Amino acid sequence: MPHYYIYSSKPINTFSLIRYLDPKADLTFKKIFGEHKDLLISLLNALLPLADDEQIESVEYLSPELVPDTYVGKNSIVDVRCRDVKNRQFIVEMQMLWTEAFKQRVLFNASKAFVRQLDKKRKYEFLQPVYSLNLVNEIFMKEYPDEFIHNYNVVHELHSDEVIAGLHFTFVELPKFHANSIKEKKMAVLWLRFLTEIDEQTKQVPQELLDNPETSKALKTVEESAMSKDELLAYEDFWDKLGADRLLFVDSNRRSLEEGRAEGRAEGRAEVARNLLRMGMSVEDISKATGIPKKEIELL
Repeated sequence: MPHYYIYSSKPINTFSLIRYLDPKADLTFKKIFGEHKDLLISLLNALLPLADDEQIESVEYLSPELVPDTYVGKNSIVDVRCRDVKNRQFIVEMQMLWTEAFKQRVLFNASKAFVRQLDKKRKYEFLQPVYSLNLVNEIFMKEYPDEFIHNYNVVHELHSDEVIAGLHFTFVELPKFHANSIKEKKMAVLWLRFLTEIDEQTKQVPQELLDNPETSKALKTVEESAMSKDELLAYEDFWDKLGADRLLFVDSNRRSLEEGRAEGRAEGRAEVARNLLRMGMSVEDISKATGIPKKEIELL
């Protein structure tokens, strides 16, 4: 792993050498938001569309959802779960690789968390909302280049102000974020700068992150010097597995594209054969012209 150094902004006689790890990795993300409730609450209040009277004040951690071993890209997913004093549940996921199946998995997990609130003694009216915050390290909505935070609710088709409360989804496209993208929410800017600007390549930490007590605490959490040898090995292992997942995605997409092209070519030959049959050409001549076996042509 290459070494990068950061000079301390504090005026001291000897400069300190600080090396930071990427907060988006499994180990670091969970150390920040899975061990420090105050930082998790700050992140949720900053990025979720909560009204002033809906702000989160305290939480308790819940067990993370286990991703099935058969799920392609399972190593690219990091999640932290919690519940507040109002029994609202919050699921925070860091998704390093994007697939179209990810939205469906998010919907499934949030729905499952919502349904699990019911038991034999509880009534439907006591069900509390589930909020799903999804931080995505890829761009997946290219048609909206200036929009990077996407909020979803269950709404009326014609009257969007009519909402069925229960499931709330927020997706954040991290690569689209720029420091001047949000003006009214200071903490949202600070957390997104922290997630997008801090990694092993960082040579100078933005002063705003150092001055804020919450992001400053998060910075100390991801200092390499704060990690044990085993934690550093786990950190490296995460990136190795992520690289393997990325190769699997590329290979899977390539094979799907090739299969689609092959199916398209086969369907194209079949359509040509049908047209030739309508024109009265013999099955034998059509087989020679298209390469399709005579038995298959007879079934067209």
